[in-house]
Amino acid sequence: MKKIATAVDGVFILEPAVFGDKRGWFMESWNRAAMEKEGLFYEFVQDNHSFSAKKGTLRGLHFQRGEWAQAKLVRCVRGAVYDVAVDLRKNSPTYLKWVGVELSAENFRQLLIPRGCAHGFLTLTDDVEFLYKADNFYNKASEGGIRWNDPVFAIYWKTEDPVVSDKDAAAPFFDQDEYYF
Repeated sequence: MKKIATAVDGVFILEPAVFGDKRGWFMESWNRAAMEKEGLFYEFVQDNHSFSAKKGTLRGLHFQRGEWAQAKLVRCVRGAVYDVAVDLRKNSPTYLKWVGVELSAENFRQLLIPRGCAHGFLTLTDDVEFLYKADNFYNKASEGGIRWNDPVFAIYWKTEDPVVSDKDAAAPFFDQDEYYF
């Protein structure tokens, strides 16, 4: 697995070795021992799987606070997405910066997102299946969100009019006085 640093501290693109032949292909999507050799120490405890039917669907920006904060390893196993991580860690050298990466079933890339970052993605195709590994369990009371089009971040989402849930459309704008992480 190749580890590629991004513009956000602690966010890495992971490119697995894919072995293929006339039958198809094989890859390791996670190998704890190999990642620990790269300095990445995570113990994932929950897997999530989402489906989005239409191109232009935007999910996020989501996170969990406090003791329920989650690091995530995300990948797209059907279709393609534009995946975004936003650094909300006040003590981070990349506080308030974001990174966007295309993840697809064809490029096999994954994004490793540490605790303290908000996460969201935009579907670039119809019929997208997206997998998340999380290093902490979901806790509804600890969930948080920031409006996908918050001007503080000025994320370029590659669309002017995404399909968003009512919950995401009503998410608050970023407040620098609020404690996120």
